[in-house]
Amino acid sequence: MIGMKPGPDSIGIVAVSRNCSGVAARACGLVSLEPTKVAEILKDRPSWYRDCRCIDVLSIIPTANGGTIELIYMQTYAPTTLAAARDFWTLRYTTSLEDGSLVICERSLTSSTGGPTGPPTTSFVRAEMLPSGFLIRPCDGGGSIIHIVDHVDLDVWSVPEVLRPLYESSKILAQKMTIAALRHIRQIAQETNGEIQYGGGRQPAVLRTFSQRLCRGFNDAVNGFVDDGWSLMGSDGVEDVTIMINSSPGKFFGSQYNTSMVPSFGGGVLCAKASMLLQSVPPALLVRFLREHRSEWADYGIDTYSAACLKPNPYTVPCARPSGFPSSQVILPLAHTVEHEEFLEVVRLEGQAFTPEDVALARDMYLLQLCSGIDENAVGACAQLVFAPIDESFADNAPLLPSGFRVIPLDSKPVMDGPGAARTLDLASTLEVGPGSNRSTGDGEPNSYNLRSVLTIAFQFTFENHLRDDVASMARQYVRSVVGSVQRVAMAIAPSRISPGLGPKSLPGSPEALTLARWICRSYRIHTGGELLRADSQSGDTLLKQLWNHSDAIMCCSLKTNASPVFTFANQAGLDMLETTLVALQDIMLDKILDEAGRKSLCAEFSKIMQQGFAHLPAGICVSSMGRPVSYEQAIVWKVVDDDNDDAANHCLGLMFVNWSFV
Repeated sequence: MIGMKPGPDSIGIVAVSRNCSGVAARACGLVSLEPTKVAEILKDRPSWYRDCRCIDVLSIIPTANGGTIELIYMQTYAPTTLAAARDFWTLRYTTSLEDGSLVICERSLTSSTGGPTGPPTTSFVRAEMLPSGFLIRPCDGGGSIIHIVDHVDLDVWSVPEVLRPLYESSKILAQKMTIAALRHIRQIAQETNGEIQYGGGRQPAVLRTFSQRLCRGFNDAVNGFVDDGWSLMGSDGVEDVTIMINSSPGKFFGSQYNTSMVPSFGGGVLCAKASMLLQSVPPALLVRFLREHRSEWADYGIDTYSAACLKPNPYTVPCARPSGFPSSQVILPLAHTVEHEEFLEVVRLEGQAFTPEDVALARDMYLLQLCSGIDENAVGACAQLVFAPIDESFADNAPLLPSGFRVIPLDSKPVMDGPGAARTLDLASTLEVGPGSNRSTGDGEPNSYNLRSVLTIAFQFTFENHLRDDVASMARQYVRSVVGSVQRVAMAIAPSRISPGLGPKSLPGSPEALTLARWICRSYRIHTGGELLRADSQSGDTLLKQLWNHSDAIMCCSLKTNASPVFTFANQAGLDMLETTLVALQDIMLDKILDEAGRKSLCAEFSKIMQQGFAHLPAGICVSSMGRPVSYEQAIVWKVVDDDNDDAANHCLGLMFVNWSFV
């Protein structure tokens, strides 16, 4: 494939094709495992390919040269609720070469290739695997060089037209299969060599199993296969939310579930799900917001009901009030993959009771949560947030009933330079390039303003038979409420990427931001006599970049006499310290992040700030929006003056937290 070039060591060389039939990707990487171990891992497709539902080796035939021929039937999950899942009927040939290399080749058996006919299916669309496979070469001194080729035809014409980009994108194939395989092997290699240390006494394999179970449970919910026991429940006349029930725990409850979750006197699992299109919203940004600001969309009463399935005496169906019970969340990291593209965590939901009748429900709850794909620069990456209630014991075999969100970018078709023009995209080097890099229009990348994506939501609940209709009504209402919340968040996020050319994380490069940066720096100089930035350039772009990348947390908050100060701007260090985003920043009040000593210091110095223009606050502790304590050596507060007006009116307060760190 032309156009391939070296990329980051973490994923070696990755290229995707745009001019072949179907979709294709190719990669090369170096890992510190022997070829036989690498081959064993790659053949175990469910361990690294999250879309693989099952793989059955129906026949194994030895060959004269010591190799094997296998007849394989594989089922894969559909990524959304809007199209059928795919299955494959393939022949796989494994052999070794004279130099010690291993070759694994695989392709579909069709009427044109001959060979036996595959198993008949009703719930799947038969896709075709074109010649694909792995070449694993041994390295001198140990380790292996892996060459991977993935090439499939997903029968794009059988899906709705709006979804076809998902099935025509080689970039999505590369992320889901090619890069996933390399990353998994590298993860195993580092675990084997003892390079990864996890806290909490959990073995890496146990934590990896938790991640797989969360993904598998969510995929099962999204797909709702009949052979798992799922059946469609009648709607209320509006088809926006699909309700499915499963009353066959014998068929359904596999390794990711537990029969104790279903009442012994009759019940099952209910799933409410929906898919929708989003416009101009980067998937990574949306999922990051949903993760960091659960209270914006979740209902504490519903979370309480979900957690009740782990108790011997479940609660009755909650009378979900519009705002539910107030709660805050604390995220406790468990593990992450080598390249931080996926992380596993425990979320503690801290309930607060304001009335005596709320006390019984206002309790701390725990979720096991998997978040992936929140790197905005990863091309073709699916962003996902999946969670399941757990109890305090959090046993290795804890039952999981996952719910969550998946956002997949819809890659728009590029305009080719001419008839039959060939194009490749180097995925590895793209991962190094921020959205603001100068790319030629010939790259065929969709404009971020016109970025479309498909959002899939699925929530699962247990139910008792006599309450089934009530739970269904609650679930339907809840999913509609969540959809509405997500749409509001999406509308708020979409316009925030005004100029993506100035920074990798939604740096606001609008004229207003440039003006504010000038006011912040000039006011600091006037009031304190010092320079805020090392090299105070007159260029607005340079000034804003330096302010954005400053190592200390620099923020602005409103200056109103009748209201608590609210944050209006923060640089990247400020967003990191507050553990928030530019969109959610305006919901945070200054007095909520300062501790009592900090509030007293600020109040004592406030008149001085108004008269002299600035003040220094002593070292102290504040808290992030996620409830984590943050220490700082000093805080500087100054008046930011609007120098565009003749009367130089006070615009806001500037704050800088010097040498901050999480406690």
